[in-house]
Amino acid sequence: MEKTTLVPYAHLPRAHHDRHVLTSTVDLFGAAHWLLAERAPQPGGDVLPFDAQVVSVHPGGDIEVTELSAVGARWPRLDRLPDGGFVVAASRARRFEDASQVQVFDALGRETSSFSVGDAIEHLLVDDAGHVWVGHFDENPVGIRRWDATGRLAWTSDGARIPGLFDCYALNVSGSAAWACPYPDFPLVEIRPDRPDKPVTVWANRVRGADAVAVHGNQVAFYGGYGKERNRLAHGELTDTGVEPTDVGLLALPDGPASGRRRVVSRGSRIYIQAEPFTAWSVFDLST
Repeated sequence: MEKTTLVPYAHLPRAHHDRHVLTSTVDLFGAAHWLLAERAPQPGGDVLPFDAQVVSVHPGGDIEVTELSAVGARWPRLDRLPDGGFVVAASRARRFEDASQVQVFDALGRETSSFSVGDAIEHLLVDDAGHVWVGHFDENPVGIRRWDATGRLAWTSDGARIPGLFDCYALNVSGSAAWACPYPDFPLVEIRPDRPDKPVTVWANRVRGADAVAVHGNQVAFYGGYGKERNRLAHGELTDTGVEPTDVGLLALPDGPASGRRRVVSRGSRIYIQAEPFTAWSVFDLST
């Protein structure tokens, strides 16, 4: 079985290693971001608003630091807006309608709005128009939805005839489109809300359990799986109705397999992977 080694991509500068990494992501434009706090969240009890810091490493190597005030998310998701602001969301909402679940900050770190998208956020990714795509895990099987930065629901998978959608295992947002691979049937789904004649296209798929997907032309790659297939990299080609498997291999970090906890972000042809202690991102690019 062929092994593909990830390419080192971005590192949290050592000057910030004394802070706790709450979460991290790679945005639509390839910049890596770390949301940092002075200490780790404590189990149980309410979370008091706290000050946090976003450290951004841009593709050219430039480093940017943004101070955020009064962050309220215990287990947050993070992404950057095209205007330089940030979205911070609590992955768990104690009440379904929690008006402060998603906080929007401007480029200076000031909160400008807040809204709710519902409990159990698995993926939160921003597209090039500033829409916030949210996919949920199975404790809130509401499907895939797209919101604008003011909290207006801009698209929902309701009625889209996507098989299953009890758990959004993989979500890829690039440009204004999204790709998903939801449980339990794991079809590959292309979502283009700005294409009114056919906003959703579905391909049957035999790869089960992938938590990341990359797409380039008619080529597709699925990363992850159950049990021993945790580091699987499965390639396929899109036909008229399905994904035709081509080969299966392993995807490894530069220093070996990702055996502990990890984060994954899918963006177009790229899959970004980050393993504990969550200070470095590596990348696989299907287009190279």
